[in-house]
Amino acid sequence: MALCALSVLSAAALTGCGGVPPPDDATGRDGQAVQRLLDRRAAAIRERDADAFLATIDGSSARYRAEQRRMFTNLAAVPLRSWTYHLVDTGGFTPSLGEGRRIAARVELRYRLSGYDTAPVVAEEYLTLARRDGRWYVASDDGEERGRRTSVQLWDQGAVTAVRGERSLVLGVGQDRRRLREVAAGADRAVTALRRVWPHAWAGRVVVQVPASLDRMAALLGASAGGYRGIAAVTTGEVGGGHGAAADRVIVNPEAYQILGDFGRRVVLTHETAHVATRAATTAATPLWLSEGFADWVGYLGTGRTPREVAPELARSVEAGRLPNALPGDGAFNFGGKAESLSQAYEEGWLACRLIAQKWGGEKLVEFYRVVGESSRRQGAVESALREVLGTSLDEFTALWRKYVASELG
Repeated sequence: MALCALSVLSAAALTGCGGVPPPDDATGRDGQAVQRLLDRRAAAIRERDADAFLATIDGSSARYRAEQRRMFTNLAAVPLRSWTYHLVDTGGFTPSLGEGRRIAARVELRYRLSGYDTAPVVAEEYLTLARRDGRWYVASDDGEERGRRTSVQLWDQGAVTAVRGERSLVLGVGQDRRRLREVAAGADRAVTALRRVWPHAWAGRVVVQVPASLDRMAALLGASAGGYRGIAAVTTGEVGGGHGAAADRVIVNPEAYQILGDFGRRVVLTHETAHVATRAATTAATPLWLSEGFADWVGYLGTGRTPREVAPELARSVEAGRLPNALPGDGAFNFGGKAESLSQAYEEGWLACRLIAQKWGGEKLVEFYRVVGESSRRQGAVESALREVLGTSLDEFTALWRKYVASELG
Protein backbone atom coordinates (compact mmCIF):
# COMPACT_ATOMS: atom_id res chain seq x y z
CA MET A 1 0.00 0.00 0.00
CA ALA A 2 1.50 3.32 -0.97
CA LEU A 3 2.51 5.42 2.02
CA CYS A 4 3.07 8.85 0.43
CA ALA A 5 1.16 11.79 1.93
CA LEU A 6 0.93 14.57 -0.62
CA SER A 7 0.28 18.22 0.14
CA VAL A 8 -2.96 20.09 -0.57
CA LEU A 9 -3.45 21.54 -4.02
CA SER A 10 -3.22 25.31 -4.05
CA ALA A 11 -5.83 27.73 -5.35
CA ALA A 12 -3.12 30.35 -5.87
CA ALA A 13 -3.63 30.15 -9.63
CA LEU A 14 -6.74 32.27 -9.15
CA THR A 15 -4.92 35.14 -7.48
CA GLY A 16 -5.33 38.32 -9.49
CA CYS A 17 -8.37 37.14 -11.49
CA GLY A 18 -10.26 40.29 -10.46
CA GLY A 19 -13.86 39.76 -9.44
CA VAL A 20 -13.93 35.96 -9.93
CA PRO A 21 -14.69 34.04 -6.72
CA PRO A 22 -12.68 30.92 -5.91
CA PRO A 23 -14.39 27.53 -6.17
CA ASP A 24 -16.51 26.42 -3.23
CA ASP A 25 -14.75 24.21 -0.72
CA ALA A 26 -15.81 20.67 0.23
CA THR A 27 -18.78 21.96 2.21
CA GLY A 28 -20.10 24.39 -0.42
CA ARG A 29 -22.31 23.96 -3.49
CA ASP A 30 -19.55 22.49 -5.68
CA GLY A 31 -18.32 20.30 -2.86
CA GLN A 32 -21.73 18.76 -2.36
CA ALA A 33 -22.12 18.07 -6.07
CA VAL A 34 -18.65 16.54 -6.26
CA GLN A 35 -19.35 14.34 -3.24
CA ARG A 36 -22.46 13.03 -4.97
CA LEU A 37 -20.31 12.21 -8.00
CA LEU A 38 -17.82 10.37 -5.77
CA ASP A 39 -20.63 8.46 -4.09
CA ARG A 40 -21.88 7.26 -7.49
CA ARG A 41 -18.35 6.25 -8.44
CA ALA A 42 -17.87 4.28 -5.22
CA ALA A 43 -21.24 2.55 -5.52
CA ALA A 44 -20.40 1.48 -9.07
CA ILE A 45 -17.18 -0.16 -7.87
CA ARG A 46 -18.89 -1.91 -4.96
CA GLU A 47 -21.66 -3.16 -7.22
CA ARG A 48 -19.24 -4.10 -10.04
CA ASP A 49 -21.22 -1.92 -12.45
CA ALA A 50 -18.80 -0.93 -15.23
CA ASP A 51 -21.29 1.23 -17.11
CA ALA A 52 -22.17 3.25 -14.01
CA PHE A 53 -18.46 3.66 -13.20
CA LEU A 54 -17.56 4.85 -16.69
CA ALA A 55 -20.51 7.26 -16.59
CA THR A 56 -18.63 9.25 -13.91
CA ILE A 57 -15.69 9.93 -16.27
CA ASP A 58 -15.41 12.94 -18.57
CA GLY A 59 -16.22 11.75 -22.08
CA SER A 60 -13.63 14.06 -23.64
CA SER A 61 -10.79 12.30 -21.76
CA ALA A 62 -10.47 9.22 -24.00
CA ARG A 63 -7.09 8.16 -22.65
CA TYR A 64 -8.11 8.49 -19.03
CA ARG A 65 -11.38 6.72 -19.73
CA ALA A 66 -9.46 3.76 -21.19
CA GLU A 67 -7.13 3.69 -18.17
CA GLN A 68 -10.08 3.68 -15.81
CA ARG A 69 -11.82 0.91 -17.75
CA ARG A 70 -8.68 -1.22 -17.33
CA MET A 71 -8.44 -0.38 -13.64
CA PHE A 72 -12.06 -1.37 -13.09
CA THR A 73 -11.45 -4.68 -14.87
CA ASN A 74 -8.25 -5.27 -12.88
CA LEU A 75 -10.29 -5.10 -9.66
CA ALA A 76 -12.52 -8.03 -10.62
CA ALA A 77 -10.81 -10.65 -8.41
CA VAL A 78 -10.35 -8.37 -5.38
CA PRO A 79 -12.86 -9.27 -2.62
CA LEU A 80 -14.16 -5.88 -1.57
CA ARG A 81 -16.15 -5.44 1.62
CA SER A 82 -16.40 -1.68 1.34
CA TRP A 83 -15.21 1.18 -0.90
CA THR A 84 -15.95 4.85 -0.23
CA TYR A 85 -14.65 8.28 -1.22
CA HIS A 86 -14.60 11.41 0.89
CA LEU A 87 -13.95 14.85 -0.59
CA VAL A 88 -11.28 16.57 1.51
CA ASP A 89 -10.98 19.88 -0.33
CA THR A 90 -11.02 21.54 -3.74
CA GLY A 91 -8.87 24.12 -5.51
CA GLY A 92 -9.32 25.91 -8.82
CA PHE A 93 -7.56 26.10 -12.18
CA THR A 94 -9.74 28.29 -14.41
CA PRO A 95 -11.68 31.46 -13.62
CA SER A 96 -14.68 30.50 -15.72
CA LEU A 97 -17.96 29.65 -14.06
CA GLY A 98 -20.49 27.09 -15.22
CA GLU A 99 -19.81 24.97 -18.30
CA GLY A 100 -16.19 24.10 -19.12
CA ARG A 101 -15.04 24.75 -15.60
CA ARG A 102 -12.29 22.53 -14.16
CA ILE A 103 -11.31 22.16 -10.53
CA ALA A 104 -8.87 20.06 -8.53
CA ALA A 105 -10.04 17.84 -5.69
CA ARG A 106 -8.17 16.03 -2.96
CA VAL A 107 -10.07 12.87 -2.15
CA GLU A 108 -9.68 10.20 0.52
CA LEU A 109 -10.31 6.61 -0.60
CA ARG A 110 -11.18 4.08 2.09
CA TYR A 111 -11.65 0.40 1.34
CA ARG A 112 -11.72 -2.95 3.13
CA LEU A 113 -11.14 -6.46 1.86
CA SER A 114 -13.91 -8.88 2.74
CA GLY A 115 -12.89 -11.40 5.39
CA TYR A 116 -9.49 -9.83 6.10
CA ASP A 117 -9.55 -6.15 7.04
CA THR A 118 -10.77 -5.05 10.46
CA ALA A 119 -9.95 -1.44 9.56
CA PRO A 120 -9.90 0.38 6.21
CA VAL A 121 -6.93 1.08 4.01
CA VAL A 122 -6.75 4.84 3.48
CA ALA A 123 -5.23 6.42 0.36
CA GLU A 124 -5.26 9.89 -1.17
CA GLU A 125 -6.35 10.66 -4.70
CA TYR A 126 -5.83 13.95 -6.56
CA LEU A 127 -8.53 14.35 -9.17
CA THR A 128 -9.19 16.90 -11.86
CA LEU A 129 -12.94 17.39 -12.30
CA ALA A 130 -14.68 18.87 -15.33
CA ARG A 131 -18.17 20.37 -15.48
CA ARG A 132 -20.20 19.54 -18.57
CA ASP A 133 -23.93 19.63 -19.25
CA GLY A 134 -24.58 20.78 -15.70
CA ARG A 135 -22.78 17.85 -14.06
CA TRP A 136 -19.30 17.11 -12.69
CA TYR A 137 -17.12 14.35 -14.15
CA VAL A 138 -13.68 12.97 -13.30
CA ALA A 139 -11.21 14.05 -16.01
CA SER A 140 -7.90 12.77 -14.59
CA ASP A 141 -6.25 11.61 -11.38
CA ASP A 142 -3.02 13.62 -11.49
CA GLY A 143 -4.46 16.89 -10.15
CA GLU A 144 -2.98 18.67 -13.20
CA GLU A 145 -0.18 19.94 -11.02
CA ARG A 146 3.40 18.71 -11.06
CA GLY A 147 4.25 16.43 -8.15
CA ARG A 148 0.61 15.98 -7.10
CA ARG A 149 -0.28 12.43 -8.06
CA THR A 150 -2.75 9.90 -6.78
CA SER A 151 -1.20 7.13 -4.68
CA VAL A 152 -0.75 3.89 -6.63
CA GLN A 153 -2.78 0.77 -5.83
CA LEU A 154 -1.98 -2.77 -6.95
CA TRP A 155 -4.87 -2.84 -9.44
CA ASP A 156 -3.46 0.25 -11.15
CA GLN A 157 -0.56 -1.96 -12.24
CA GLY A 158 -2.48 -4.75 -13.94
CA ALA A 159 -5.07 -7.49 -13.52
CA VAL A 160 -5.04 -8.82 -9.95
CA THR A 161 -4.90 -12.55 -9.23
CA ALA A 162 -6.24 -13.49 -5.80
CA VAL A 163 -5.24 -16.63 -3.88
CA ARG A 164 -6.79 -17.43 -0.53
CA GLY A 165 -4.93 -19.37 2.14
CA GLU A 166 -6.39 -20.60 5.39
CA ARG A 167 -5.38 -17.39 7.18
CA SER A 168 -4.08 -15.27 4.32
CA LEU A 169 -5.02 -13.50 1.13
CA VAL A 170 -2.36 -13.04 -1.53
CA LEU A 171 -2.97 -10.52 -4.31
CA GLY A 172 -0.55 -10.58 -7.23
CA VAL A 173 0.01 -8.83 -10.54
CA GLY A 174 2.19 -10.42 -13.20
CA GLN A 175 2.68 -13.54 -11.06
CA ASP A 176 1.63 -17.11 -11.79
CA ARG A 177 -0.88 -18.70 -9.46
CA ARG A 178 1.53 -21.41 -8.30
CA ARG A 179 3.94 -18.84 -6.90
CA LEU A 180 1.10 -17.00 -5.18
CA ARG A 181 -0.08 -20.27 -3.60
CA GLU A 182 3.43 -20.79 -2.21
CA VAL A 183 3.35 -17.31 -0.70
CA ALA A 184 -0.08 -18.02 0.82
CA ALA A 185 1.19 -21.25 2.40
CA GLY A 186 4.14 -19.37 3.89
CA ALA A 187 1.86 -16.63 5.20
CA ASP A 188 -0.41 -19.23 6.81
CA ARG A 189 2.59 -20.73 8.62
CA ALA A 190 3.64 -17.26 9.74
CA VAL A 191 0.22 -16.52 11.22
CA THR A 192 0.38 -19.81 13.15
CA ALA A 193 3.82 -18.85 14.52
CA LEU A 194 2.52 -15.47 15.73
CA ARG A 195 -0.49 -17.02 17.40
CA ARG A 196 1.89 -19.06 19.55
CA VAL A 197 3.90 -16.11 20.86
CA TRP A 198 1.63 -13.03 20.67
CA PRO A 199 -1.35 -13.46 23.05
CA HIS A 200 -2.94 -10.07 22.43
CA ALA A 201 -5.86 -9.43 20.11
CA TRP A 202 -5.20 -9.07 16.38
CA ALA A 203 -6.94 -10.13 13.19
CA GLY A 204 -5.13 -13.48 12.99
CA ARG A 205 -4.80 -13.20 9.22
CA VAL A 206 -2.60 -11.34 6.77
CA VAL A 207 -2.90 -9.75 3.32
CA VAL A 208 0.15 -10.02 1.05
CA GLN A 209 0.65 -8.10 -2.19
CA VAL A 210 3.08 -9.38 -4.82
CA PRO A 211 3.64 -6.82 -7.61
CA ALA A 212 5.41 -7.64 -10.87
CA SER A 213 8.78 -6.05 -10.08
CA LEU A 214 10.88 -4.03 -7.65
CA ASP A 215 9.89 -0.82 -9.44
CA ARG A 216 6.23 -1.70 -9.06
CA MET A 217 6.77 -2.45 -5.36
CA ALA A 218 8.38 0.97 -4.88
CA ALA A 219 5.45 2.61 -6.67
CA LEU A 220 3.03 1.03 -4.21
CA LEU A 221 5.11 2.48 -1.38
CA GLY A 222 5.44 5.89 -3.03
CA ALA A 223 9.22 5.59 -2.79
CA SER A 224 12.39 5.13 -4.84
CA ALA A 225 13.23 1.59 -5.91
CA GLY A 226 16.87 1.99 -4.90
CA GLY A 227 16.12 1.91 -1.19
CA TYR A 228 14.34 -1.45 -1.44
CA ARG A 229 16.63 -3.31 -3.83
CA GLY A 230 17.84 -5.88 -1.29
CA ILE A 231 14.68 -5.88 0.83
CA ALA A 232 12.52 -8.99 0.32
CA ALA A 233 9.33 -7.54 1.84
CA VAL A 234 7.99 -4.66 3.91
CA THR A 235 4.85 -4.06 5.94
CA THR A 236 2.98 -0.80 5.53
CA GLY A 237 2.28 1.26 8.61
CA GLU A 238 4.34 -0.88 10.96
CA VAL A 239 5.50 2.06 13.10
CA GLY A 240 3.37 4.61 14.93
CA GLY A 241 0.12 2.79 14.31
CA GLY A 242 -1.67 2.32 17.59
CA HIS A 243 -5.22 1.15 18.13
CA GLY A 244 -6.80 3.37 15.48
CA ALA A 245 -4.42 2.30 12.72
CA ALA A 246 -5.56 1.27 9.27
CA ALA A 247 -5.08 -2.17 7.75
CA ASP A 248 -1.58 -3.42 7.09
CA ARG A 249 -0.30 -4.94 3.87
CA VAL A 250 2.80 -7.08 3.47
CA ILE A 251 4.32 -6.04 0.15
CA VAL A 252 6.79 -8.46 -1.42
CA ASN A 253 9.73 -7.45 -3.57
CA PRO A 254 9.49 -10.32 -6.10
CA GLU A 255 13.08 -9.92 -7.24
CA ALA A 256 14.68 -10.20 -3.79
CA TYR A 257 12.13 -12.70 -2.49
CA GLN A 258 12.61 -15.06 -5.41
CA ILE A 259 16.35 -15.54 -4.82
CA LEU A 260 15.80 -16.59 -1.20
CA GLY A 261 15.60 -20.25 -0.28
CA ASP A 262 12.70 -21.77 1.60
CA PHE A 263 14.25 -20.87 4.95
CA GLY A 264 14.78 -17.23 4.01
CA ARG A 265 11.23 -16.89 2.72
CA ARG A 266 9.90 -18.41 5.91
CA VAL A 267 11.82 -15.91 8.05
CA VAL A 268 10.78 -12.96 5.89
CA LEU A 269 7.06 -13.76 5.97
CA THR A 270 7.11 -14.48 9.70
CA HIS A 271 8.98 -11.23 10.35
CA GLU A 272 6.46 -9.19 8.36
CA THR A 273 3.48 -10.99 9.90
CA ALA A 274 4.90 -10.11 13.32
CA HIS A 275 4.55 -6.44 12.35
CA VAL A 276 0.92 -7.05 11.42
CA ALA A 277 0.19 -8.87 14.69
CA THR A 278 1.88 -6.25 16.87
CA ARG A 279 0.47 -3.27 14.99
CA ALA A 280 -1.85 -2.06 17.75
CA ALA A 281 0.97 -2.28 20.31
CA THR A 282 3.52 -0.54 18.08
CA THR A 283 3.34 3.22 18.57
CA ALA A 284 5.49 6.29 18.21
CA ALA A 285 7.05 5.31 21.57
CA THR A 286 8.39 2.03 20.15
CA PRO A 287 12.03 2.22 18.97
CA LEU A 288 12.90 0.39 15.78
CA TRP A 289 15.44 -1.84 17.50
CA LEU A 290 12.54 -3.28 19.49
CA SER A 291 9.95 -3.59 16.70
CA GLU A 292 12.43 -5.00 14.18
CA GLY A 293 14.28 -7.07 16.77
CA PHE A 294 11.05 -8.64 18.00
CA ALA A 295 9.95 -9.43 14.45
CA ASP A 296 13.30 -11.13 13.79
CA TRP A 297 13.11 -12.96 17.12
CA VAL A 298 9.79 -14.50 16.07
CA GLY A 299 11.15 -15.16 12.57
CA TYR A 300 14.14 -17.16 13.80
CA LEU A 301 12.42 -18.74 16.79
CA GLY A 302 12.73 -22.53 16.74
CA THR A 303 14.84 -22.62 13.57
CA GLY A 304 18.01 -23.83 15.32
CA ARG A 305 20.14 -21.16 13.67
CA THR A 306 23.06 -19.92 15.77
CA PRO A 307 23.78 -16.24 16.47
CA ARG A 308 26.78 -16.32 14.13
CA GLU A 309 24.55 -17.65 11.34
CA VAL A 310 21.84 -15.07 11.96
CA ALA A 311 24.14 -12.10 12.66
CA PRO A 312 27.15 -12.35 10.32
CA GLU A 313 27.69 -8.60 9.91
CA LEU A 314 27.68 -7.99 13.64
CA ALA A 315 29.96 -11.01 14.15
CA ARG A 316 32.52 -9.54 11.75
CA SER A 317 32.34 -6.22 13.56
CA VAL A 318 32.89 -7.89 16.94
CA GLU A 319 35.81 -9.92 15.59
CA ALA A 320 37.36 -6.67 14.36
CA GLY A 321 37.12 -5.21 17.87
CA ARG A 322 34.11 -2.97 17.14
CA LEU A 323 31.63 -3.93 19.85
CA PRO A 324 28.58 -1.63 19.70
CA ASN A 325 28.38 0.88 22.53
CA ALA A 326 24.62 1.36 22.51
CA LEU A 327 21.43 -0.08 21.09
CA PRO A 328 20.91 1.09 17.49
CA GLY A 329 18.96 4.30 16.94
CA ASP A 330 16.11 4.57 14.46
CA GLY A 331 18.41 6.15 11.87
CA ALA A 332 20.40 2.92 11.61
CA PHE A 333 17.36 1.24 10.04
CA ASN A 334 17.22 3.58 7.03
CA PHE A 335 16.74 1.53 3.86
CA GLY A 336 18.72 4.11 1.91
CA GLY A 337 21.94 3.48 3.82
CA LYS A 338 24.67 0.87 3.43
CA ALA A 339 23.38 -2.71 3.31
CA GLU A 340 25.99 -3.90 5.82
CA SER A 341 25.06 -1.22 8.36
CA LEU A 342 21.35 -1.93 7.93
CA SER A 343 21.91 -5.66 8.44
CA GLN A 344 23.95 -5.02 11.56
CA ALA A 345 21.24 -2.82 13.04
CA TYR A 346 18.69 -5.60 12.58
CA GLU A 347 21.10 -8.11 14.10
CA GLU A 348 21.69 -5.89 17.13
CA GLY A 349 17.96 -5.52 17.70
CA TRP A 350 17.44 -9.26 17.32
CA LEU A 351 20.10 -10.08 19.90
CA ALA A 352 18.62 -7.56 22.34
CA CYS A 353 15.21 -9.26 22.08
CA ARG A 354 16.80 -12.72 22.20
CA LEU A 355 18.61 -11.72 25.39
CA ILE A 356 15.34 -10.65 27.02
CA ALA A 357 13.63 -13.88 25.98
CA GLN A 358 16.50 -16.04 27.26
CA LYS A 359 17.06 -14.26 30.56
CA TRP A 360 13.51 -13.21 31.49
CA GLY A 361 11.38 -15.39 29.18
CA GLY A 362 9.38 -14.93 26.00
CA GLU A 363 6.28 -13.78 27.89
CA LYS A 364 8.29 -11.00 29.52
CA LEU A 365 9.57 -9.93 26.10
CA VAL A 366 5.98 -9.65 24.87
CA GLU A 367 5.00 -7.71 28.00
CA PHE A 368 7.99 -5.40 27.61
CA TYR A 369 6.99 -4.71 24.00
CA ARG A 370 3.43 -3.90 25.02
CA VAL A 371 4.40 -1.64 27.92
CA VAL A 372 6.84 0.36 25.78
CA GLY A 373 4.09 0.96 23.22
CA GLU A 374 1.65 2.13 25.87
CA SER A 375 3.87 5.08 26.78
CA SER A 376 2.49 8.47 25.83
CA ARG A 377 5.83 9.56 24.35
CA ARG A 378 9.11 8.14 23.09
CA GLN A 379 11.34 9.76 25.68
CA GLY A 380 11.67 7.50 28.72
CA ALA A 381 9.43 4.74 27.32
CA VAL A 382 12.13 2.06 27.16
CA GLU A 383 13.63 3.09 30.49
CA SER A 384 10.27 2.93 32.23
CA ALA A 385 9.39 -0.47 30.73
CA LEU A 386 12.80 -1.89 31.65
CA ARG A 387 12.20 -0.96 35.29
CA GLU A 388 8.57 -2.05 35.37
CA VAL A 389 8.81 -5.33 33.46
CA LEU A 390 12.43 -6.48 33.77
CA GLY A 391 13.54 -4.76 36.95
CA THR A 392 16.61 -3.20 35.40
CA SER A 393 17.85 0.14 34.07
CA LEU A 394 18.84 1.15 30.56
CA ASP A 395 22.52 1.36 31.54
CA GLU A 396 22.40 -2.07 33.15
CA PHE A 397 20.56 -3.60 30.22
CA THR A 398 22.93 -2.04 27.68
CA ALA A 399 25.96 -3.36 29.57
CA LEU A 400 24.35 -6.81 29.78
CA TRP A 401 23.51 -6.72 26.06
CA ARG A 402 27.10 -5.75 25.11
CA LYS A 403 28.41 -8.70 27.13
CA TYR A 404 25.84 -10.96 25.50
CA VAL A 405 26.83 -9.81 22.00
CA ALA A 406 30.51 -10.40 22.81
CA SER A 407 29.90 -13.87 24.26
CA GLU A 408 27.58 -15.03 21.48
CA LEU A 409 29.65 -13.68 18.60
CA GLY A 410 33.19 -13.37 19.95
